[in-house]
Amino acid sequence: MSETKPQLVQIEKPIYGGAFLARVEGKAVFVPLTLPGEQANIRVVEDKRSYAIAEAEEIQSPAVERVAPGCRHFGMCGGCQYQHADYKAQLKFKQEILRETLDRASVPVSVEIDLLAAEPWTYRNRIRLALDAAGNIGYRGRRSHAVVPVAECPIAAPVLLKAASAFRDARLTAAPSLHPTELSLFCSSDEATVLASIFVARPAKVRLDQLGEEWRTAVPALAGMELAVEGRKDEPARSIARWGGLSLTYMAAGFGYRVDHGSFFQVNRWLVDALVERVTSGRSGKLAWDLFAGVGLFARKLAERFDRVVAVESAPPSIEALKMNLSGTVAEAIRSDALVFLRRQKAQRPDLIVVDPPRAGVGPEETAELVRIASPEIIYVSCDPATLARDLRTLTASGYVIHRIALADLFPQTFHLETVVELRRS
Repeated sequence: MSETKPQLVQIEKPIYGGAFLARVEGKAVFVPLTLPGEQANIRVVEDKRSYAIAEAEEIQSPAVERVAPGCRHFGMCGGCQYQHADYKAQLKFKQEILRETLDRASVPVSVEIDLLAAEPWTYRNRIRLALDAAGNIGYRGRRSHAVVPVAECPIAAPVLLKAASAFRDARLTAAPSLHPTELSLFCSSDEATVLASIFVARPAKVRLDQLGEEWRTAVPALAGMELAVEGRKDEPARSIARWGGLSLTYMAAGFGYRVDHGSFFQVNRWLVDALVERVTSGRSGKLAWDLFAGVGLFARKLAERFDRVVAVESAPPSIEALKMNLSGTVAEAIRSDALVFLRRQKAQRPDLIVVDPPRAGVGPEETAELVRIASPEIIYVSCDPATLARDLRTLTASGYVIHRIALADLFPQTFHLETVVELRRS
């Protein structure tokens, strides 16, 4: 396949990862920024043995779903993949991708895939930006690790971009010797409070109080920040200094959750209540387990409906917040790896198990333990359809049936998708 000669192709369908499928002489070609039904002149930029990656040089027959992107940086920035499609089409793409992924894994789904969706803009309560050698702040490029400086980010809460811009100026004034590589910003749902994490490649001496006061002058919502050294491969960053508050209060599902620096919390501020409702509504009993519990988003609500709840979390940044969020309830916080916890359970069989793992999924060993324990109901919250399909294949082959399934669009304008699967013993 030529890497220089443009070729006219028909775009067939979306694929997971943000590109769209075409074929040249039977070979799969992945083409970003196109849409199904379009004809496009493409140029191959990577030719692999079983597939190729191409760039569209000209769209000859635009699809009716094509719209003007909502951000001037779309196409250069690597953060969004679907801004050129109307929102209804984006949801359809994700439903198709989810169902095809499950079908390929031979996971039986006899029910419709429900949709949980909300406002598709200004939804992000957390962003992570990169800084180049010159101190420019932006996101990584679509096809490179280069930093694309950004002046706007319409999917993020406005206070976050305001804080990022103010950081650039405050650093030059109050901490010129500081050379951060990345900046993470997290805000409360109402944008009244912001926490910042500044990442550096090696320990640096800096007066965080001076930087913090200068920064907060421009962004009064700034409540606290930490300076952290990047970890080596597969190692977490190490906090070396802090200024201001260590946490913020995030209102969700009728409760004010404490969320600390580095703690996991769902990113979509418009959809988090609906997600909690989907996971917890209509369920009650004597005992529920919440694995990969984070700061207790689901466990706190389950504690209103079960006689006892056990919330299991292994990440250090989340433990203290989890304990505080569950204090005064029937829920107990346990610091443990999920697999270790499951292997220790020899007699108990909870009425409900909720799992909300990272992208790696629950995992084969953990899934085998879930099969052994045989809870009547499992709610699986997934942010990766491939690992979800892997784990569901084991669960459905072992007596569980998918009772309901929902695509929760926590990441509009991007290819990422969240899924909530309700499984019951047959």
